[in-house]
Amino acid sequence: MRSPSKAQKIKNKKSKTKMASLTSTTAAAVAGPARRRSLTVRASATSVKLSGRPLKVAVVGGGPAGGAAAETLAKGGVETILIERKLDNCKPCGGAIPLCMVDEFSLPLDLIDRRVTKMKMISPSNVAVDIGRTLGPDEYIGMVRREVLDDYLRSRAKAAGAEVVNGLFLKFDAPQERNGPYRIHYNHYDGVKGERGERRTIEVDAVVGADGANSRVAKEMGAGDYEYAIAFQERVRIPEEKMEYYRERAEMYVGDDVSPDFYGWVFPKCDHVAVGTGTVTHKADIKKFQAATRLRARDKIEGGKIIRVEAHPIPEHPRPKRVSDRVTLVGDAAGYVTKCSGEGIYFAAKSGRMCAEAIVEGSANGTRLIDESDLRKYLEKFDKLYWPTYKVLDVLQKVFYRSNAAREAFVEMCADEYVQKMTFDSYLYKRVVPGNPLDDIRLAVNTIGSLVRASALTREMKKITL
Repeated sequence: MRSPSKAQKIKNKKSKTKMASLTSTTAAAVAGPARRRSLTVRASATSVKLSGRPLKVAVVGGGPAGGAAAETLAKGGVETILIERKLDNCKPCGGAIPLCMVDEFSLPLDLIDRRVTKMKMISPSNVAVDIGRTLGPDEYIGMVRREVLDDYLRSRAKAAGAEVVNGLFLKFDAPQERNGPYRIHYNHYDGVKGERGERRTIEVDAVVGADGANSRVAKEMGAGDYEYAIAFQERVRIPEEKMEYYRERAEMYVGDDVSPDFYGWVFPKCDHVAVGTGTVTHKADIKKFQAATRLRARDKIEGGKIIRVEAHPIPEHPRPKRVSDRVTLVGDAAGYVTKCSGEGIYFAAKSGRMCAEAIVEGSANGTRLIDESDLRKYLEKFDKLYWPTYKVLDVLQKVFYRSNAAREAFVEMCADEYVQKMTFDSYLYKRVVPGNPLDDIRLAVNTIGSLVRASALTREMKKITL
């Protein structure tokens, strides 16, 4: 048999390299959560080139996810329409944002009501631990009002060229042929009298669902259900001398009385405090837990007047499906809220921007039609960056929120400066910070000791009660 020529060897090598690359790409596409079928990944150069018009995308929902997505799309040459029903919406949200978000999203400092540098973690037995000793002079947790932040991001999207519509998304009709348009049905309210608005239909090339935990877009695309928490919050205007206490301070309460699986909070705003709690397992008792949170904080909010009451579902984990053809989900609609902390603002804005960047790149700045593979690139990048954070916080919630004894141990552990530094570095800069091995061993020993002491204390308290 004649040995292959040099040219044939080079050809075979290229063929193997190409096959390895294809195998790697396919493996990446099906790896991780919500990726259960293989995909044919195509570059934008092979997709349909649009003639005489740019790619058109509907962003449904005008919160941080929708606002960030619409702005990025419009800047990237994509014709963008953002549909939001409640342009003055005040979501019941603690309103905490990490320091990195201020710079990353170029947020003006006057958008931030309070710069929290001190936090109190308060145990079931009312043992209070001060947190924040490891913060640098320029480090803080920003407190914002959602109605202010959301309006700012929508306004910036509009300035970038997005069309912002006061409307209620109803449903979409999927394309009847390959590369065909999605027909979006919605009620239009701009300049229209009456509660029902004016029924309208538009055609778009892709849909980004940023419409929250009760996402209609998710329902239309068959994204599946997920477990959710109920967040209940009261905005309380307290006397000025009491407000001074909360000028740079936030409080978190843990215990079966305030929530069997979450925590209660008192977060400072511009001229009032937000007092709230949440639960997944005992939703019917949410008002009882809220009353317990107010009771725990009674001395510090005494004389306050409730100026607003809010309630809203919060997702507990990502939906089973987040992409289908040219429809995708971001923010709460996708389920991007962390356990243990319940944080979602940064991840909403980040997912909206990353999704839009993938669309802009895949469409070659709005000149070509995108497909599902372009949207899945956003999922791959998002999961690679943040999945470790979600898993770590999921484990923490399961370990430390399961009983009052575990919560006592958690609060005791929070007094450790190493724990505080690791926690704040991870929160402020959105990365899972690798620790020092020796400190990690010491922390593990101390954690076990805290759990043992807390369990022993609980047993003794039960004996006294009996």
